[in-house]
Amino acid sequence: MNNENNRIMKTIKQPKPATYKQAGVDIDKRQEVMKNFINLMSATFKFRDKRTGKVLMDVGNYANLIEFGDYGIAFKTDGVGTKVLIAQELDKYDTVGIDMIAMNVNDLICVGAEPIALVDYIALQSVNEKILNGIAKGIYEGAKQAKVAIIGGETAIVPDLIKGINDKKKIGFDLSGTALGIVRKDKIIDGSKIMVNDVVIGFDSSGIHSNGLTLARKVLPKKFYPEILTPTMIYVKEILEIINKYDVHGLAHITGGGYRNLLRLTKHGFKLENLPDLNERHTKIFAKIQEYGNINDEEMYNTFNMGIGFCVIANKKDASEILKNYNCREIGKVIAEHKVLIEMGDKKIEILKEK
Repeated sequence: MNNENNRIMKTIKQPKPATYKQAGVDIDKRQEVMKNFINLMSATFKFRDKRTGKVLMDVGNYANLIEFGDYGIAFKTDGVGTKVLIAQELDKYDTVGIDMIAMNVNDLICVGAEPIALVDYIALQSVNEKILNGIAKGIYEGAKQAKVAIIGGETAIVPDLIKGINDKKKIGFDLSGTALGIVRKDKIIDGSKIMVNDVVIGFDSSGIHSNGLTLARKVLPKKFYPEILTPTMIYVKEILEIINKYDVHGLAHITGGGYRNLLRLTKHGFKLENLPDLNERHTKIFAKIQEYGNINDEEMYNTFNMGIGFCVIANKKDASEILKNYNCREIGKVIAEHKVLIEMGDKKIEILKEK
């Protein structure tokens, strides 16, 4: 009888998560529990005061910088997250390296820095030539797009730590990197110049990028996995050109947490009225996620990029020129109150820094 009950229990499907939190990622709790950690890390800044390498910004920006003469040296560490599980499901490994590069360099450019070098970290369940060769191809392609040199890294075989989708196949791995960039100190972009009525310009994403996969994987049928494996867009070329030509007030990489990322830039807020609808080629995946997961609008815009992977904030004059010369769209403006208001048709969503 017990065996029969066990078989019945195994056939009962678990309900699909309708929020990122239910899927296992609680962004608000992470922010809360990280406060003490961040305070202790920030206390280490004093170790470089009055020395080469003085820290130039507070923790919480997309990247941080240390002083080196007339320059700021920018650093960023990031990984691919659970997108590696999609690669394992599809047995396709030649794109996640692009994602790893993208997640790092797209953050570096948010402070005005030019990415110049990166070191990678690959943790493997077992030595697997196909996986390593695939990852290497992706890293090379990402480095080519971002114009960075891969100057070293670490490969660790840790079977007791890394588990994949199938322990018998031993194809588990994790992938991350640390990137370095450089910017003149007088060219650092920290959001302090952002003013009410500045224009918000959006650059399209290539789809889901590398955030929200914990939720997307749990609501989408596997037939959509090839689409969500599409690599993250790299914005380095366009953004470096723009910040060299125009007076840019702020830059935001739209990653985990969706449009709350904009609130990292300034004490002001944002009103967004022209985001992509969910019928465009690169946004249809979000419509599917919402449909299969029965996810409300607020959760979608608090979790995913929803079709915009990168934002530039500039005054009206410079924004007009940027919009004429680059493949981007005006999506909103800066407002006084520290929140994000999204208004699209009958959708009216209010996003605060902490929900």
